[in-house]
Amino acid sequence: MKPITLKDIAEILGISVTTVSKALKDYPDVSKKTKRLVRETAETLNYKPNAFAVNLRTSESKTIGIIIPEVVHHFFSSVLKGIVAQAEKKGYLVIILQSNESYELEKKQIDLLLNKRVDGILMSLANGTIHFDHLDEILISETPLVLFDKIAKVVQCSKVIINDRKAAYNATKHLIESGCKKIAHFRGPLLPQNSIDRFLGYKSALLEHGMNYDPSLVYILNDMSFEEGVHFSKELLKDHKDVDGVFINTDLVAIGAISEFNKQGIAIPNDIKIVGFSNWFMSSVITPTLSTIDQPGYEMGKVAFKLLYKEIKQKKKKIPVTFKTVELPTNLVIRESSIAEKIN
Repeated sequence: MKPITLKDIAEILGISVTTVSKALKDYPDVSKKTKRLVRETAETLNYKPNAFAVNLRTSESKTIGIIIPEVVHHFFSSVLKGIVAQAEKKGYLVIILQSNESYELEKKQIDLLLNKRVDGILMSLANGTIHFDHLDEILISETPLVLFDKIAKVVQCSKVIINDRKAAYNATKHLIESGCKKIAHFRGPLLPQNSIDRFLGYKSALLEHGMNYDPSLVYILNDMSFEEGVHFSKELLKDHKDVDGVFINTDLVAIGAISEFNKQGIAIPNDIKIVGFSNWFMSSVITPTLSTIDQPGYEMGKVAFKLLYKEIKQKKKKIPVTFKTVELPTNLVIRESSIAEKIN
């Protein structure tokens, strides 16, 4: 069935298209009687405004773009839920793209979103992102940009983060206070800021508690996968048989490590204690359950969209934007993997 148009309503009522349009927009120069007739007719005919035409008039697409490294990762799926929930409330459609941790793909995806004329872009950077010219293109186009989680400090835009260094410090401190004397760290790739900050938090916790920092106890991972957790656990046991604690950059890797330690008969937490990062749902069901840093993904998504939405509205009203960095709190969830005795 052909969609009802303003022209159809005008012909039925014997008035101009302009009058119908003004009546629906509640213009003061249209009588109350005409407004009532137009609205009743529009409702009866199930008239729907042409979204494309409205967007052209308002210079809005009512669409935002999101670029994340991984869709399937528990943390990023939580962030997406937070973003989408807020976007739907404001009538925005969401285009979700996955960079697969690729700098080159990330650049192409930004070009795609800019060509689609999205109203704003939310991004968590790929591990492979080493230059930021493509982000500058977003800013030059005057498209609002908000970075979250994996950010670039040098890029002038709003950001939503956690204090990765403080969270990692607290995780390592907990291992020290639980009696660990030799603590390893499975860190992420060298480039992402959050990987750097978690390493620095680990290192500072050791030094501030009178423990030596040994670079050979730091293992650099690339994929941050279950398989890497298994592989580097084997390497750790081969290189450092006396290690009694591990702080691991993300829960998926930590679960791989637990799997391998269990396989080799290494008792957790009596022989080795483990703390992960992100509080993935599997952390509470694996045996033993995994102590971890709870990372507020859903809340991060909500806050990121709200920041973006505010900047979109400010741009429309030609109000200068002041960039803002919002730091969300984290907390350490202590479970079986890091205490001396199992929880009954």
